[in-house]
Formats: sequence, structure tokens, C-alpha cells
Amino acid sequence: MPAPNTLGNSGIFPVTDSAILAASDLLRAGAIVAVPTETVYGLAADASNADAVAAIYRTKGRPDFNPLIVHVPDMAAAQSLAQFDDRAKALASAFWPGPLTLVLPLAQQANVAAAVTAGLPTIALRCPAHAAMQQLLRVSGLCLAAPSANRSGGISPTRAAHVAASLGGAAPMILDGGPCSAGLESTIIALRPSGWQMLRQGPVTEMEAQRILGCPSMPVTSAKIEAPGQLAGHYAPNKPLRLNAETAQAGEWHIGFGAIEGDDNLSAPGDLAQAAARLFDALHIADASSSERIAVAPIPQSGIGAAIHDRLKRAASS
Repeated sequence: MPAPNTLGNSGIFPVTDSAILAASDLLRAGAIVAVPTETVYGLAADASNADAVAAIYRTKGRPDFNPLIVHVPDMAAAQSLAQFDDRAKALASAFWPGPLTLVLPLAQQANVAAAVTAGLPTIALRCPAHAAMQQLLRVSGLCLAAPSANRSGGISPTRAAHVAASLGGAAPMILDGGPCSAGLESTIIALRPSGWQMLRQGPVTEMEAQRILGCPSMPVTSAKIEAPGQLAGHYAPNKPLRLNAETAQAGEWHIGFGAIEGDDNLSAPGDLAQAAARLFDALHIADASSSERIAVAPIPQSGIGAAIHDRLKRAASS
């Protein structure tokens, strides 16, 4: 078992075999556990347990019309929950385990709580690559609903300390796997009868998906929320956020990129993958600074830069 709790009602524990066993016991008992993935830290619960899923919504303050992503250990588990056509199988083969979520028709008699899908006929599934999350899935024997482990609408957590700062004692256990390697939430793709749509930009780019599917994505024209990250205001710091700022104004903490140094820099070499991995951490640092406002340097919108821009745009609109 982990060492005694030293953080009041919750504790941060390094990922060890004993910690995974303890987390599995909590999950099987209907509790929630914060766990690292390669994208961001997730607040996990047994996807088949209605009370446990309700605890996720309650802890995050998440609106109940916003569905959850279910994390699975492998394709066999995924196919027990959703209907996979040849396109879905091709995407899973190319990007799983990894930072891609698929929105697919819900399988008949899928063993998930109704709140997971928010009453929709579809389910959002991901097979994560992070070793700790994979171990937890296998040891617990559960499929895990796991949105980001923070208060709804706030800056996503990419370190265990971010989870503790946002949720306090609401999570009885936080598994610490270090900083998340990708640092942005997963790409979300919905497969339609006549095409596909990208519902959320992420580490898997639109061009990478298009190479697998053989056709460009269709525009998203409906305001219906089918997956996480579609709300206009999201990922927001507590301070006002200004984008495309080449220089800082008085009272601003400046997050730089490339040659624009700033008070902090997402990537001095101008590496967009490095910038994505650092984005939420940099926003947490800026939000904790003594500055009254935050400014972010221009970020190219090519490749994963499109996902960075998406997060910043939503954060600035909150």
C-alpha cells in the first residue's frame, strides 16, 4: 500500500505496483482516482458504475450534457462497447495505443453507465499509451471513464500537483507519473455514415487522419455537444488572456515562443510538439504569478500548432 496520506483528504503517490493495486481497489469500490496519461491527467472511475461516474461530474462541476471518454486497454475491450467498421479499425491500428479518441455508435448492451454517453447513441473511446494508465486498466479489469482531472473549464492538468491544486481533497488518490509527454488532450474523430469529422484538435493531426481515411474531414456545423472539448469556453486560467502578443503590456505575464523570449517560453527552438507539451504547465505558472494578466506569443497553426491554437482560443473566450 502507498505511504500514509500527507495531504489531508487526498494524497499524491508515485506510480508503483503497490500504488496501482491500491488505486485498482478504490476504483472497484466505486471511488475516483486521478491518473496520468500521455495527454493530461485524468479523473478515472469505473465506466459501468453509475454512482462512480456521477462522482466525476460532481467533483469536476461538469455539466451533465458533456459526455466522457472511456479508456480501454485494447481493441477487444473497445469492441465490447462500440461498433467498429473498417475505418474505425484502421484508425485504431494506426494510432492506438495513443492520443486518439474515436466517437462511434454504441454497441448493443454495452456495459457503461448512461451518464457516460450523456444520453447519446455514440460513445467516445480511447486506448491510452501511458504505461501507468495501461497498468491500471489491466490490474483493475475495468474500462475507465476519465475526463481531465481538474475543475470543469479550467486549465488542464499535466502534473500531479496541478490536480491537487484544482481538486484539493476531492480525489482520494492521485497517481504521480511525472509530466505528461503530449500535454494536450487527445484528438477526437467522429465517424459518420458518409464521412468523418474532427470534433477536437489534438496530437493526431487532421492530415495524419486523412492519410488513413483517404478523404478530408467534413466541417462541424452542429452545436450539439458529442464529445469533450467542444464547449466554446474551456481550458481557461483565472486571469484575462491575450493572444498573438509579440510584446507584453504592463501587468502581463508573457508566455513566449521561439525568438519571442517572454517571461517563460514554450519552446525556444520553435518546436511545436515541445510547445504543446508545455502549454498547460506554462498557463498554470502564469496563473500563479503576481501579474494581473497573461499574454501569449503568436503560435504557428501548422500541424499540432492547430491544436495549441484551439486550446488558447477557447481559453481566451472564457
